[in-house]
Amino acid sequence: MTSTLPPILFFGTDSFSVSALRHLIEAGYPIAAVITKPDSKAGRGQRLTPPAVKILAESQNIPVWQPTNLSAVAGDIAALQPVAGVLSSYGRIIPQSIIELFTPGIINVHPSLLPAYRGPSPIESAILHGDEETGVSVMQLTAEMDAGPIYAQRTYPLTHNETQPELYEKLADFGSSLLIQELPRILDGSLLPKDQVGEVSYSSLLQKSDALVDATDWSAADLARKVRAHLQFPKTKLSIHNNLITVVAAHASDVREDELAVECRDNHWLIIDELVAPNGRRMSGKDFRNGYAAD
Repeated sequence: MTSTLPPILFFGTDSFSVSALRHLIEAGYPIAAVITKPDSKAGRGQRLTPPAVKILAESQNIPVWQPTNLSAVAGDIAALQPVAGVLSSYGRIIPQSIIELFTPGIINVHPSLLPAYRGPSPIESAILHGDEETGVSVMQLTAEMDAGPIYAQRTYPLTHNETQPELYEKLADFGSSLLIQELPRILDGSLLPKDQVGEVSYSSLLQKSDALVDATDWSAADLARKVRAHLQFPKTKLSIHNNLITVVAAHASDVREDELAVECRDNHWLIIDELVAPNGRRMSGKDFRNGYAAD
């Protein structure tokens, strides 16, 4: 049976994108092609690794395009018309000349309540700042990053226990569900986007150098949030007794508990519950204290 749903050209790269692509496939949208970043080197062996979206697309026999420059596939995109453009965590700025190939432009799923946390790390920023809530926005893409008008938003309450990978997974599903719910009305023109309203804030591009911290520069509560916000990347590293560790789980305390404790700027303590030791072994803070950092 031929699908009556319009074909989709999907832009995406990482695991967040996979959820949106999977939801589109399951909803019956024919995927004309997937545009993603070129394979990149990853891991200790620096092996050439395909983007997560490419793996899913190829398993569904969907064509995958991996241009280093989108202008190289402009003709291919034009040849597919009419086709709808959907983007989720592609990781590159889309030039206006490409956006204009689509009607009604490219539809983007962004994991924040825009105009809050425009930019590349909105999920990490919501955790790091201790926000009470975050959410997702389905928006119309513009050449200016995350500045386009909004079709729909949905709020997601935070418990202050979420870690970076947990919130990525939850918001990916949350945003994908909102996309599927609103996409028919967006494509038939019955749902029109509205300009963003409110104070604009930005999230930054995280770097490996953001991992290493000095506890005396942080309050205990802020550093505990950093551990959760940067758990997957760039991580949180501390030097304790001349040993560089990666903190996996920690909490703030106003007293020095009987664990591995690090004094912070506010004279409160970061209690390290779990870490990765210099030898690569994952262990409790107490075991590290007894084996590596005994007084």
